Amino acid sequence: MATLPVFRWRLAPDGYATRRQLRALGLRPGGQDVAAELQRPRRRRGPLVAYLYRVDLAKPVRPMTPARRSALEAAMAARRTCPNCRTDVGYCIPRSPGMCVACSDLDTESAA
Repeated sequence: MATLPVFRWRLAPDGYATRRQLRALGLRPGGQDVAAELQRPRRRRGPLVAYLYRVDLAKPVRPMTPARRSALEAAMAARRTCPNCRTDVGYCIPRSPGMCVACSDLDTESAA
């Protein structure tokens, strides 16, 4: 396996982009392998690594279909629904308590 080219933070040449940068351009990696690494040094730990893809090989983002939109809306509704009171609370339920703030407060009061 060939080693990837490694660039320091903010010194990658033109023509490479991260997934987020591709998405901002309306592109996706499109099945291509990682083309290079971007490393940001840190003092006490190993470097932060970002993977870079070639922009010329990227493909356009697939359009949102009605089926994908409804599936995404259903998934987000499930994340907003409290498992205790079964109401849509309007925000994503935090994973740590696993319930809405109102149910969490009731649970804390009953434990005290």
